[in-house]
Amino acid sequence: MSTEGLDDVLAEGLDIVFIGINPPPVSVNAGHSFVTPGNRFWPALHAAGFTPTVLRPQQERDLLRLGLGITSIVRRATRRADELSTLELRSGGQDLTKRLLAIRPRWAAFLGVSGYRPAFGAPHAGVGPQTTMIGTTRVWVLPNPSGRNAHYPPAALAAEFARLRHAAALPDRRTLSR
Repeated sequence: MSTEGLDDVLAEGLDIVFIGINPPPVSVNAGHSFVTPGNRFWPALHAAGFTPTVLRPQQERDLLRLGLGITSIVRRATRRADELSTLELRSGGQDLTKRLLAIRPRWAAFLGVSGYRPAFGAPHAGVGPQTTMIGTTRVWVLPNPSGRNAHYPPAALAAEFARLRHAAALPDRRTLSR
């Protein structure tokens, strides 16, 4: 599945799919997710114990063997997520729902409330587990890992990612590489 030149990293039956709002042009041009300088996704994923090392964006497909995936709500690339309309986010939420129903991950982890809220009509959603589900998939909202998100310094961001890992009962893979 492609997101305007940026392929989803998805497979059936994953433990967790991490869901960005939409890809920036720099990621589409590079052909990999979370390549923007200052984005803290890859370091947070490792610090939370999801990966044995800090992966590079070019290693994104290695997530699949760990039971993890990546996609986005909206497929259209923009420099900033606030360039998306509410209608685009709602439509993206409907498209994403179809993709998730087809692959049935255990958890959908949204990277930021600002995309999740309008896409799924949840204006009061906050960081953490949500009561709604997408089919059989449980929903969790994480802080946006963008370097622009000053509310969550790296340690706090990693702690939120680790809360999800614990809830999903996944091992701390940092210890498996030692």
